[in-house]
Amino acid sequence: MSKAAEGGMARGKAAKLKRKQFEKALEKLQVELVRLQEWVKYKGLKIIVIFEGRDAAGKGGVIKRITERVSPRVFRVAALPAPSEREKSQVYMQRYIQHFPAAGEVVIFDRSWYNRALVERVMGFCSEKQVEAFFRLCPEMEKAFVDAGIQLIKYWFEVSQKEQTRRFQARIQDGRKIWKLSPMDLESHRRWYDYSRARDQMLAATDTDFAPWYIVPADDKRRARLNCIAHLLSLIPYKTAPHEKQKLPKRQKPKGYVEPARRLKVIPQKY
Repeated sequence: MSKAAEGGMARGKAAKLKRKQFEKALEKLQVELVRLQEWVKYKGLKIIVIFEGRDAAGKGGVIKRITERVSPRVFRVAALPAPSEREKSQVYMQRYIQHFPAAGEVVIFDRSWYNRALVERVMGFCSEKQVEAFFRLCPEMEKAFVDAGIQLIKYWFEVSQKEQTRRFQARIQDGRKIWKLSPMDLESHRRWYDYSRARDQMLAATDTDFAPWYIVPADDKRRARLNCIAHLLSLIPYKTAPHEKQKLPKRQKPKGYVEPARRLKVIPQKY
C-alpha cells in the first residue's frame, strides 16, 4: 500500500466533531448497544469482535465507549498479555480460544491471534515459517469458528504517521498516559514500514467473504469511535428483546430497626 493510500485510509475529509456533538451521538449509539445486548442474550448469539491496528490508533478508546454502558457479563474484553512459557508451548490460537463466547455473549479482542502476523513477525518473536503456517491455517480456523455459529467481525484501525507521532508525544508528556507507552510502542514507531508490509500481507491473506476486514480511518478519534460503533451495530441484525415493564417496589417497613451508632472511619471530604 502506498503512502498516499495509507494517508487516505487514516484521514477523513470532514471537520472534527465538537465534544457536545460527539457526546450526543455517542449517547444514542450506546442506547442501541444496550438494545443489542438484550437481543444477544435473548437469542443466545455468539459474537467475536477483533480490534487490530497500529499502536496509538485508538482501539482502546473505541472499546471503552462500546463497553462503558453495557454489562461486562455480556460484553467481555479479552486483552491478553504476552504469552507465558507454558502458553508458548501450546498450539497457536489455543490461549485465545479459551476466551471465546458462549451463547448470549460478545467477546471483544483488544489484539488477537493476529499478533502472529504483526508484532511477533515484525519484532522477530516468531519465524517466517510460522507466519506462513499462520496464513495458511487462519482462514480455515476462522471458517470453522463461523460454521460453529460465531459471528466474527474484524476491524483494522489505521492512523497516519503524523498523527501517530503526535499521540506518542502526548503520551510521553502526559502523566496520565505514560502507562500506555511501552518500549514496544517506541519500536513500532521506528519500524513504520515494517509494520506496513506486515499489515498489507496480513490483510491480503486473511480477508475472506465469511470474515472480512473492515478499515477504520482513525486520525479523528471522535469520528472513528462513532463510525465504528455505528458500523458494528449495522452488522448484527437485532430487535428490541421482549421484557416485562419494570416498576419500582415500595420499601419494606422498618419494624423497629434503628441505625446503630458506629465508630467507623469516614473518608475526608476534600471536594
